[in-house]
Amino acid sequence: MSPVKNGRYIFNEIPTDYPIPGKTTLYDGSPTIDLDNVPLNGGFLLKTLVLSIDPYMRGRMRDASIPSYVPAFDLGKPLVNFGVGRVLRSDNSAFKAGDHLYGYFPFEEYSVQQDAKSYQIIENKENLPWSVYVGAAGMPGQTAFAAWKKYAHAKKGEVAFITTGAGAVGSLVVQLAKRDGLKVIASAGSEEKVEFMKSIGVDVAFNYKTTSTVEVLKENGPLNVYWDNVGGATLDAALDAAVPAGARFIASNSECGMISGYNTQQQPISNIFSVVTKSISMNGFIVFGIFPEFADEFYRDIPKWIASGEIKYQEDLTKGLEHTGEAILAVQKGTNHGKSVIVVAEQ
Repeated sequence: MSPVKNGRYIFNEIPTDYPIPGKTTLYDGSPTIDLDNVPLNGGFLLKTLVLSIDPYMRGRMRDASIPSYVPAFDLGKPLVNFGVGRVLRSDNSAFKAGDHLYGYFPFEEYSVQQDAKSYQIIENKENLPWSVYVGAAGMPGQTAFAAWKKYAHAKKGEVAFITTGAGAVGSLVVQLAKRDGLKVIASAGSEEKVEFMKSIGVDVAFNYKTTSTVEVLKENGPLNVYWDNVGGATLDAALDAAVPAGARFIASNSECGMISGYNTQQQPISNIFSVVTKSISMNGFIVFGIFPEFADEFYRDIPKWIASGEIKYQEDLTKGLEHTGEAILAVQKGTNHGKSVIVVAEQ
């Protein structure tokens, strides 16, 4: 077989505001690869099927000298994020041709990988779309499931407030809270998203752009559990609306948290002393640190619940690696509808 195109999407320039498609990131369709003869050197050749677009990717678009919990993207090289791909050839005993793997993928159509420990085989007994394994059954789902299990300490009849309740993480948190018998308040940024939140069981769903968060919480609180996906003024309102003692606040930055400050200046928190006066427990986390504790339970239950319809999800599918930049921008601006996924190839 002659060489085939091996398009890639690269990190081109550090942004100062929203990442601009074609400037911050850009598509390079010039590389080629000989699938039959490319050396594996003990590794395995992957065909990329789907790639995840997540809010936290904006934080990786920085100078590499700036420390963070996750490395910066390398200028001039492909972006990297969670994906699913199929093994075409393998010189590694861990995988065989035909296996579907989940892990970190470079944003290119094909790649030779060496580190088998960075990937896991997806059995997909439920025959779910591969895109689900970077969404509700992937890192966003892992984020929601592990942190809810570890930090919510949910009790039937309590009140939870979940921001971005129509998003990839928030929508699963909503459904976990409802399974535990909580009253759920949830916010999103459009009427369409409000309708989706209602469809998954949210008791009080509202558009934060047209309705006062402070007033909604005043009328429907106080809050026992708050899941923070945005920070800023919404976090401030939740602090004020927490129960007099014992509320649990959960904040993640691995997929979703504090997104209001990614591209603009974060608003100072004026009610932070409520953490003391109301004895609020605030738990920040990175999903990679807590998920192993819940991995078996997650893979036992979540794919099964998705397949049966007990857990519902939305996807925003973008076909073609060349459109990655537009999908990244949509996630940063909140104009996507559901989990953003780049469909690079079919089987």
